[in-house]
Amino acid sequence: MKKLFQYTLAILALTFVISACSSTRSTTSSHVPRDRFVNTWVCNTVTYEGGLLSNAVQSAFDQAPPSAFVGSVWKLTNSGNGMYTLNNGTSQSIFWSAFEGPNGTQFQFKKIYEGDKAKNVTEGYRLDVGTANKETLVLKTPVPIGAQMGYVVYTFSKK
Repeated sequence: MKKLFQYTLAILALTFVISACSSTRSTTSSHVPRDRFVNTWVCNTVTYEGGLLSNAVQSAFDQAPPSAFVGSVWKLTNSGNGMYTLNNGTSQSIFWSAFEGPNGTQFQFKKIYEGDKAKNVTEGYRLDVGTANKETLVLKTPVPIGAQMGYVVYTFSKK
């Protein structure tokens, strides 16, 4: 009986050590497959979360106020090439990808100007993915507000 107790205790201790050493991923983390982004999307709304006021962000993507992106059309191809066009006709070529960060998938892109090669462009933008399915895409730009984080939220629908 004593040996059975010692054996059981040893197994429990080993199980505890193994489980304590294993790496775990955050339960808030979510993987979004890259192909969920490939499509032509229309930005339906721009909203603000986390106490962020609408006038706090003057320029989105160093292009225009966030509100100017309502109605914009984003074409994202499987090759990573893409383009967005604002309602005023301004178009911007981009190179995009999905980034697997510690808190889940993020959508990232960099602006590509005539003569640029994507591999030589070092600056870009990274947005958190709220939702990504076949019909809806929600991307969130984090904006620091003191010690907290607010978000500019872009909601897209499939065109």
